Amino acid sequence: MKRILPFIVLCMCLTSSPTSAQTQNTDDNQMNQPMTSGLPYASIPEYPEAYTAGAVCARLIDGLGFRYYWATEGLTDTDLAYQIDSTIRTSLATLEHIHGLSQTIVNSIDKRPNVRPTEKRDLSWAELRAETLNNLKHTSDVLLTSSQEDLEAYEIVFQRGDKTSNFPFWHQLNGPIADALWHVGQIVTFRRASGNPIDSRISVFSGTVRER
Repeated sequence: MKRILPFIVLCMCLTSSPTSAQTQNTDDNQMNQPMTSGLPYASIPEYPEAYTAGAVCARLIDGLGFRYYWATEGLTDTDLAYQIDSTIRTSLATLEHIHGLSQTIVNSIDKRPNVRPTEKRDLSWAELRAETLNNLKHTSDVLLTSSQEDLEAYEIVFQRGDKTSNFPFWHQLNGPIADALWHVGQIVTFRRASGNPIDSRISVFSGTVRER
């Protein structure tokens, strides 16, 4: 019995230690992964039921959301730091700008002013990406059932101290929304230049991901 007991203890140590190490490694790997699960726009939503002004605007936002999701999926630290030259924004700075545009868009829908100067927030890349996508999804959800009268109420309001400037919803289309689409295209180009091109299975026409 005395000879068997040390052998049993040794076996327990050998079987338990790797499991504990494996669990720790798994936890570390999960912490290092971007928080992409549950984010909207991995695929584009179904068509709206009818062609209304609000539904058309919602579909435009959905197209932006789908393009942004896949333009930013799998970006590495090298991709985020990429810069053509010192006069051009880095990819991360461009993505921060897109986030700001998404905030201007959603503020209009929620009837909130865009206060200037903008408060600086210390967001991680995963948080920045998630908030941008969720801003776009919320905007689309509201627009989908919005009437013409609603659209007229979705003004862009800039506030600096006691001064405010109001612009009609038309400016969303040729301003922040078009600007965001422009910059998403830049991200696609930048990540190709940094050696990590967008997944070739993505179809922006159909809003789907082709199977391998």
